[in-house]
Amino acid sequence: MTAQSKGIADLEEIEAVFSALAHPNRRQILTVLRVRGGTMTSGDLASRFDCAWPTTTRHLGVLVDAGLLRVETEGRERRYELDVDVLEAVAGAWIHRFQPE
Repeated sequence: MTAQSKGIADLEEIEAVFSALAHPNRRQILTVLRVRGGTMTSGDLASRFDCAWPTTTRHLGVLVDAGLLRVETEGRERRYELDVDVLEAVAGAWIHRFQPE
């Protein structure tokens, strides 16, 4: 991988994470998962929000696509797990860029 393509990949990852964090419901999903031990079923998550099920699944999909959540299927249910490492790596690296050298 060239330095330029790595830079573009880094920017795409930053954009995905910050875009996912831009919506208050998605930040709330991450917060709920963190407080509840980092993993919950889709039904448990959906019951905590007032929005319709398709809206909730869209928010979950954005978080999964950004790498902030992992999802596993358990029978008819999906279990979502918070990936704090991705959040720390991407947001931490971005913040680090603005610290004085």
